[in-house]
Amino acid sequence: MNIPGTETTSTHDSLLAVCLFAAFCDGEKSEREREQIGKIAEELGTGNLAPISRQILMGKLPIDMAIAEIRTREDKMLAYEMARGICEANGDISSDEEAFLAELKTKLSLENTDTAPIDEEVDALTLSPIEATPPQTLAPNNSGMILKYSILNGALELLPETLATMAIIPMQMKMVYRIGKSHGVELDRSSIKEFLATAGLGFGSQVVEGFARKLVRGFGKKLIGKTTGRIAEQITGSAFSFASTYAIGHIAEKYHSSGRTLSSPEIKNLYQSLSTQGKDLHNKHLPEIQQRAKTLNPAAILAMVRGTTPV
Repeated sequence: MNIPGTETTSTHDSLLAVCLFAAFCDGEKSEREREQIGKIAEELGTGNLAPISRQILMGKLPIDMAIAEIRTREDKMLAYEMARGICEANGDISSDEEAFLAELKTKLSLENTDTAPIDEEVDALTLSPIEATPPQTLAPNNSGMILKYSILNGALELLPETLATMAIIPMQMKMVYRIGKSHGVELDRSSIKEFLATAGLGFGSQVVEGFARKLVRGFGKKLIGKTTGRIAEQITGSAFSFASTYAIGHIAEKYHSSGRTLSSPEIKNLYQSLSTQGKDLHNKHLPEIQQRAKTLNPAAILAMVRGTTPV
């Protein structure tokens, strides 16, 4: 069965459709984030992501048709895992997102016993404490720490696991928390989320992009499970995660060192310029990023997100 607007439909296309349904199912999501997701679909320039996105937004693609090619239990579990990760990207799940996940679970013929471990794993990432335990040393100059987090997040995007993509936002939040703490400010989760949103970084769109690039280049944790595929997409995804983390870190540093006087427009403008700078720096640090990726596995990622091991 073909998805309207496409010539052929693959399992990858159905999985991409689930990601987009998850991103769009919350009617409270900002128009800016929807635009970001649409831009991602166009920029990837491969597969059927862009036409699928348009069909969903126009209400012309029912969920039953979208998931038609998701047939094996492995693929059904992956579809639910990605949907849950996108819905919970900002640490909260709205009633609309809960309803969508329940519907998806039913339509994929998954039981609560099937999805409970996934729910627990995603919760462990998105609801983990933002402070480190034990507390990490705070330096008067945070540039080195920001670079360390940028390299880590660039490395996470090189890995095949969906868990790695879901860990990027929690690590960004931990970095912002540490920067605030170094300036004597104890930030909570909601204030950090608001800060990231002010910079223009969408939570759902960031996770959608990571998943989409993984699927386009042909692997996912439960789909194939090996790092093969399109190297260009792999490096591009790494560059985005490195650059966004680099930009957020330096904006947070400037924001706190200036007495938190930066306006929303100033923060957004800084994000654009620092992201460009970060993408240029990604090439310089790519060997370090690739080396860092070799040291990471799901257990190590979870330990860092939980704050039990340092970055």
